[in-house]
Amino acid sequence: MSKPFAVTDGSFDQDVLNSDTPVVVDFWAEWCGPCKAIAPVVDELAAEYAGKVKFAKLDVDTNPKTAINYGIRGIPALLIFDEGKVAGQIVGALPKQSIQKSIEQAIS
Repeated sequence: MSKPFAVTDGSFDQDVLNSDTPVVVDFWAEWCGPCKAIAPVVDELAAEYAGKVKFAKLDVDTNPKTAINYGIRGIPALLIFDEGKVAGQIVGALPKQSIQKSIEQAIS
């Protein structure tokens, strides 16, 4: 079973931008209630898309540089990267089906 992995300002280029497969990055923070609410959904999607899409989590409090680079103003925010570019963006704690739809559109 695939689980989201932690990514940092230092590892972002290597783990996300240079990835051979699309990567969904969950921008979150420990104090963020909605972030905690969608965490189980992100875990489920990581398992469902194992082998097709990787899922990463980036703590915006400890890694502000990457969040600023991508203009993250509100969390939770999910950015879908494909071939090193942002292919989709989801802001807020949306239902699983909405997130899934955005992922499908971004990677198809």
